[in-house]
Amino acid sequence: MKRCTTDELQAIVGRMPTTRDEDWKYTDLTRARDISSRWLTMGDGTPSSVLDEEIQRITESVEASWLVVANGEIRNLATVSGVTVDKLDEAPAGHHALAELNAALLKEGLRIVVEGTIDKPIGILVIDGTEDTSVSQAYIEVALANHSTASVIEYHASLGDADQYANTVVSLVVGDGATANHVRVQNRARNHVQTGRTDISVGKDANFRSAGFDLGGGLIRNDIVINISNAGADVSFDGLYLAGEGQHIDNHTRVDHRVGPAISKQEYRGILNGKCRCIWNGKAIVHEGADGTDADQANHNLLLSDKAEIDAKPELEIYTDDVKCSHGTTVGQLDETSLFYLRSRGLDREHATQILTHAFAAGIVARAPVEAAKEEITRLMEARLARMIQTDDNFSS
Repeated sequence: MKRCTTDELQAIVGRMPTTRDEDWKYTDLTRARDISSRWLTMGDGTPSSVLDEEIQRITESVEASWLVVANGEIRNLATVSGVTVDKLDEAPAGHHALAELNAALLKEGLRIVVEGTIDKPIGILVIDGTEDTSVSQAYIEVALANHSTASVIEYHASLGDADQYANTVVSLVVGDGATANHVRVQNRARNHVQTGRTDISVGKDANFRSAGFDLGGGLIRNDIVINISNAGADVSFDGLYLAGEGQHIDNHTRVDHRVGPAISKQEYRGILNGKCRCIWNGKAIVHEGADGTDADQANHNLLLSDKAEIDAKPELEIYTDDVKCSHGTTVGQLDETSLFYLRSRGLDREHATQILTHAFAAGIVARAPVEAAKEEITRLMEARLARMIQTDDNFSS
């Protein structure tokens, strides 16, 4: 952690985004600011007594070379052939308020450098669990050397009933001709807050495949910023968010096409039930001179409750002519004809709903680019959908 006075740290907390900022008008970080201010006064809390058990359960659920960041501190540095892993004493302050907060409060960061082809996924578990109010920061750099190949799994989790706020900054650099497969799983406790930003730079003729799964958390904000400055880059990223009563999940994505030809494709899907709110804002900017750009955006949402709210905003900014770009978003409810068909075959409404929602979400899971993570993601998704549906009286008949 940088040497700052409490007043200086409180001032940094005070510079966190507010709903007056255009990109944050739907997401209020007042609770995150309140938790941070109280934590600065109180200090670190007592680690959860079951933290080690949960770390073991998660790391044993997916076959990977695991690195663990627990309550903001590095627990272990796995030894992997072709991979260099180092601790960082500090993180760059960046150019936005949450990066400044991350740099000011960071305890330990991670730098991962990949050279060659790595067969086994690299797992990064970011987990928090204390008996008292807590704030944690995670800063992770991943760099793939030219013509290297690797898969990375980010797994975010938390424990306990105490107030928690986690803020994560990830930098991912994909070298020329390299292939990066990336999966992010967020399964935090339902009363916890998380903000996260991922900056991705894609090299010439490089491939980047990613999928993010938001299954937990009380208030979640994800920012993904992808910079395509090299011809031949091929980028594809998906997202799935499942939100139930009281949850707020906000996904903001931005892809900058600075040269062409290059490809970017994104598809996000959401299933919402109860009184909850989700946001998807996808922006693709095709800069002048980026001829040959192929950019596609899609966002589809399934609302199971008339109390659920989705704010979807696809954006394309195009400053050149020779491009192929498209975007679209849909918001709908379960198809009554399909429900009737399943119920006529003897299923009650709850089980029929589970089948249809599973089918809606399964396409994103099936495309998850890290095979080793699919079984755990499927298990978490099915359990979350079952809980979402069981807690709604609409599906009890």
